[in-house]
Amino acid sequence: MWNDFGKSGSGPRRSNTEHFEVPANQLLSKVKSLVSQGNVRRIVIRRRDGRRLFSVPLSAGVAVGGVTVLAAPTIAAIGAIAALGTGVTVEVERREDH
Repeated sequence: MWNDFGKSGSGPRRSNTEHFEVPANQLLSKVKSLVSQGNVRRIVIRRRDGRRLFSVPLSAGVAVGGVTVLAAPTIAAIGAIAALGTGVTVEVERREDH
């Protein structure tokens, strides 16, 4: 059986989720920092009331390319969210490496 990363195994790898409260003026730098760590599968940006504003799925290739993989439209969207001037919650889904 093939898992979602293209390697044989008994099933997909597990992941865990973390939440960070981030001031609007630090949002873009926080996202860049998270992407550079390399084990992030998805980043979701939510308003304080829990409503999802933006979701970015990240593939294994992002870890190799680093932050430069984030395309200009993605960076612009994150910048627009930061321009709202309110704090947000960043939800990070990470791969669990065994």
